[in-house]
Amino acid sequence: MPFYDPDHQSKIFLYALSTCVHCRAAKKLLAELGCEYDQVNVDQLPEAEMQACLAEMSRYNPAETFPTLIGGGKVIVGCREEDIRQLADKMKGRK
Repeated sequence: MPFYDPDHQSKIFLYALSTCVHCRAAKKLLAELGCEYDQVNVDQLPEAEMQACLAEMSRYNPAETFPTLIGGGKVIVGCREEDIRQLADKMKGRK
């Protein structure tokens, strides 16, 4: 079961950790921007699913660092505010 499906994803997808301050900041920014997104808190998955999720995420971010946001053919690693704002605008325009 893929967590992120690029062929059927109309929202931003966020790989996050529940304890990560940068992940929380990215979620807060997306909420402030009114941007819909799907997410998975990787650290809250059972071990087998966590390993599968990390393997999937590593295709987009080989360093496996958090947060990792994907949308509109773009990958953003870290809570890079300006990049997230641009991605949110792009994804909102797709509706």
